[in-house]
Amino acid sequence: MSGNRLCVDTNILLYFLKGDQEVVEIISDKDPVISFITELELLSFPKISPDSEDTIKGLLKNCMIIDIRSEVKDLTIEIRRKSKLKIPDAIVAATAFYSKLPLLTADKQFRTVDDLNLIMYEIN
Repeated sequence: MSGNRLCVDTNILLYFLKGDQEVVEIISDKDPVISFITELELLSFPKISPDSEDTIKGLLKNCMIIDIRSEVKDLTIEIRRKSKLKIPDAIVAATAFYSKLPLLTADKQFRTVDDLNLIMYEIN
């Protein structure tokens, strides 16, 4: 990895896993930073196959995972109150703020978060 860190939302990693070439190009030279909630979302699909789980775990080994901590909790509460995002999305946004990194996402709901440095991925 090159040292270019970028906070990445769950949907982006799902596109990456599905082989979306544009997403692969965007994040292939980045050091992805994710929230623990993204890890949970990726690994908790009810019908995940053992092969898919292994692939996801391999991808996660290349990510810096930010676990819950008091600063992220405080930011999550503030973001949730102001933007009315769902709690998992508020945690992802708080992780981006905490990490001082832009958030790459395809979820337009994040636009409701003031001062969040967003990189919007438009689905073709």
